[in-house]
Amino acid sequence: MSSLLIVNANLVNEGQITAADVLIRNGRIETIGRDLSAPGVEVLDAAGRHLLPGMIDDQVHFREPGMTHKADMVTESRAAVAGGITSFMDMPNTIPNALNSALLNDKKVLAAGRSMGNFAFYLGASNDNLEAIKALNPKDACGVKVFMGASTGNMLVDDPEVLEQIFLHAPTLLAAHCEDTPTIIENEESYRSIYGDNIPFHLHPVIRSEAACYKSSSMAMELAKRCGTRLHILHISTAKEAEMFSDLDLKDKRITAEACVHFLHFADEDYASKGALIKCNPAIKTAEDRAGIIQALLDGRLDVIGTDHAPHTWEEKQNPSYFKAPSGLPLVQHAMQTVLEHYQDGIFTLEFIVEKTSHAVAQMFNIKDRGYIREGYWADLTLVDLDKPHIATHANSLSKCGWTPFDGYEFRSSIAATVVNGQLVWKDGKLLDVAPLGMALEFDR
Repeated sequence: MSSLLIVNANLVNEGQITAADVLIRNGRIETIGRDLSAPGVEVLDAAGRHLLPGMIDDQVHFREPGMTHKADMVTESRAAVAGGITSFMDMPNTIPNALNSALLNDKKVLAAGRSMGNFAFYLGASNDNLEAIKALNPKDACGVKVFMGASTGNMLVDDPEVLEQIFLHAPTLLAAHCEDTPTIIENEESYRSIYGDNIPFHLHPVIRSEAACYKSSSMAMELAKRCGTRLHILHISTAKEAEMFSDLDLKDKRITAEACVHFLHFADEDYASKGALIKCNPAIKTAEDRAGIIQALLDGRLDVIGTDHAPHTWEEKQNPSYFKAPSGLPLVQHAMQTVLEHYQDGIFTLEFIVEKTSHAVAQMFNIKDRGYIREGYWADLTLVDLDKPHIATHANSLSKCGWTPFDGYEFRSSIAATVVNGQLVWKDGKLLDVAPLGMALEFDR
């Protein structure tokens, strides 16, 4: 691994912003200080811009194996580092579903030597893999993922006895997708009787409703409290759900929750122009829900910001049938810029953004030597330019699907550089021609 000296940076780390240089050797931060020098070392002049710990995305769907016509480890990790994401945690609903340790290891093999960012994988839960969950080495997966709502393949856990056993025996953090399937089906049939298959997309948040989300999330919380589970509820989409969570310090929480960037940006009025492009599960809901999610982040009731990056091809998204147009959107490339919009609006501070996108994720998942700018830690860093706007377009999208829901939007900030394991991988709007050095995340468990 090469060495790198970053000079004239404003470090945003652990609640403070300080002017400093950062010397990196062998992939790790060797020294943080002022007026550092290292003859012969590559120098990156930050020129007063802000240096953040790289974003750790706790929820992505990179589609490999089995759906590589949509995305793969190479393309999506490249899009991620372009967006300032240096580590990601990939979901198990690939083909085959990652329902045992052998399949989990197969995904690690696919990422090794091909991913630009660091990686970890969730073990999936199903109605019939309880023994595989019990046998999981906690250091081998970032968590166990359970779908408590509509899902694909064999990954909807709808047997109450099995669900309780999973909550009792999961050896790691249990990450839950919470939507109540019977409620959704009832709503679907009601609107199908009116519109057939061509239900207007603006009814998506009515079908996958607040009630469907709240019923499932509240059940998960009750079950976790009864079983003593370390529960993490993913992609909160309603203000009502957000009100359920505690504002305790993160270290004292057994139940945590995630906000996602698209719920911080879009609202139901955007279906008129975006249609299926912003169809996702759970659904993007009202502007009031968006405000409630933002407030819950500020209050400490919601703990981390992720993406739920879930690309589909442009052709798939153009299907006019509500039921056939798939749910999910590509988000990693513009995730940090989306969050920085709230800094530009005076809502989030940079220190707060770093807490929710890096520090808290590392703490929650017990990630070893990442998520902070500290001597001895791996050098995963994002240099942001708060004064350089960037217009997102389909043409400059790096995800394999080749489109972005932000097409035409002018972000007020840009990602000036991204460093993964001490290696510059993105600089001045371009991916650098370097070998992928992404590593498997390690967990202190």
